[in-house]
Amino acid sequence: MSVLPLVFTSGWASGINAYAVVLLLGVFGATGLTDEVPASLQRTDVLVVAGVLFLCEAVADKIPYVDSVWDTVHTVIRPVSGAVIGVLLAGQSGSLPDLAAGALGGSTALASHLVKAGTRMAVNTSPEPFSNLVLSTAEDLGVGGLVTFAMFHPTAAAVIAAVLLAAGLALIVFLWSRIRRYRRRRAQRREEKRLAAVRGTPPY
Repeated sequence: MSVLPLVFTSGWASGINAYAVVLLLGVFGATGLTDEVPASLQRTDVLVVAGVLFLCEAVADKIPYVDSVWDTVHTVIRPVSGAVIGVLLAGQSGSLPDLAAGALGGSTALASHLVKAGTRMAVNTSPEPFSNLVLSTAEDLGVGGLVTFAMFHPTAAAVIAAVLLAAGLALIVFLWSRIRRYRRRRAQRREEKRLAAVRGTPPY
């Protein structure tokens, strides 16, 4: 069976939480649940590092504004991780050229990362922190559930990932006006504070 569906799903998941993908794939391979995972992802040091970074992301990702900074830092990391995972999976199965697998995994990861980052920017405009916490938890559960599902039903999982990616892109288009208004309000508040400091009067 072609590894294409698994590469696509892992790419989508890597754009949301690359460390969780590496950790899950490594555990599945090390426990013998699948033969699709290359030995390089099953190494103990890789699993330990992925586990520590996953815990760091699990915390940072649930704190308003800290999550956006974290997403900015991972704009390169997540697509690269998706590409590398795709290449490794393709090399393990031999059913998909490495270059094609890397391009698919990386581009899918970049798209889902942009969806995540844009959604978080919109959610952070809300004054309460609970929506951020709920969204982050849903993302973690979604990544874990879909990657696990992909181990046993790769084609169905890829279809679900494609639907989620398309829905996320549509949501970002819908929310973009809210994000722009939020940025304008922040710029306006900063300007008001600056002018107030110059005049020696408190800002409105």
